[in-house]
Amino acid sequence: MLRVLGLGDNTVDRYLHRQEMFPGGNAVNVAVHAVRAGHAASYLGALGNDQHGKLILNALRQEGVDTSHCRMIEGANAYCEISLQNGDRVFGDSIPGVRSQLNLTEEDWAFIAEHDLVHTGLYSDVEPYLARLAEVSQTLSFDYSSEWDKAYLAKTLGFIDFALLSVDIESTPQYQSLAKWITAQGPRLVLITLGAQGAYLVEADQAYHQASVEGPIVDTLGAGDSFAACFMVECLSGTPPQEALDKAAHAAAQTCQHYGAFGHGAAINH
Repeated sequence: MLRVLGLGDNTVDRYLHRQEMFPGGNAVNVAVHAVRAGHAASYLGALGNDQHGKLILNALRQEGVDTSHCRMIEGANAYCEISLQNGDRVFGDSIPGVRSQLNLTEEDWAFIAEHDLVHTGLYSDVEPYLARLAEVSQTLSFDYSSEWDKAYLAKTLGFIDFALLSVDIESTPQYQSLAKWITAQGPRLVLITLGAQGAYLVEADQAYHQASVEGPIVDTLGAGDSFAACFMVECLSGTPPQEALDKAAHAAAQTCQHYGAFGHGAAINH
């Protein structure tokens, strides 16, 4: 059994058209889906002491994620408002809340080092910590989401073992050459999710494609995070790359069948 740490970002997704809100955030989602895949996981981040922060904390505990090093800080938690317009999901107002107020202590660093995989990302405000994270982490993964640019990649990739990013094929048709460039910067594995077109993996100079798994789609939010979590724990458990990708694609398809990244919805209380 692996020990996985989600470090940094969290948010609450507020579905205005449903008047319902769900816990989420990349680091939170990866921790939860690691537990659901049969592994141990922790989350280390800063939560606001409002209804949103408490929703996330309670959901993590119910899922069996270790929250012993979380901070509950005076102030608002991060959230994002989502509405439906002509059947399409539209992102509205959002706030980062207190999540950037996570100041890691020596006790935190010792805790981080106990994990087999440390996962963080673009919205986690960990850039000042990357050098030390690379030093203490057995495997460090970083999710660049779809908001990456080459300058940011070049500045950070040297610290990362597993680089994850999302690409729109129409705007970045040369994603294969992008993956090759990324591996040259240092990561030993590059995983690019391509939305409905599946995923592309480069590891040890070998490239793999994975088609998306068809199924009923209720909500795609969080599907990429469940894909990433499932793939990474399978990879670190010794599962062959193509088999790990296939399992990850099925996990993502399951996530698409319900609202929220991993459930635990609650009524929006204005």
